Amino acid sequence: MAIQIPAATDEKRDAVALSAEIVGAKWTALLIYDLASGTRRFRELEHSLAGISSRTLAERLRALEREGVVPRHSYPESPPRVEYGLTAKGRDLLPIIDAMTDFGQAWLVAS
Repeated sequence: MAIQIPAATDEKRDAVALSAEIVGAKWTALLIYDLASGTRRFRELEHSLAGISSRTLAERLRALEREGVVPRHSYPESPPRVEYGLTAKGRDLLPIIDAMTDFGQAWLVAS
């Protein structure tokens, strides 16, 4: 007979886990970093994220749009123009990206 131990709820731990779900997917932190400088079109993001496939980029953008981090603006032009940026929620992630930058420069990037 297994003993059931109730899981302790830790709101701070839950907040970290939920935040990591947003920024923890491959390419997502770099995508947010690139959007910090302003709105970008799909092709611009694809070129700045060398090595990302169109499919992966589209998936990441859709996921961030669902989370309320990235808005998608379509313009009724020919050819169609779509731009992406950061919402207020997305801009609130920038201190995390800045902390990652500082950590990477201090500990991971050869100087």
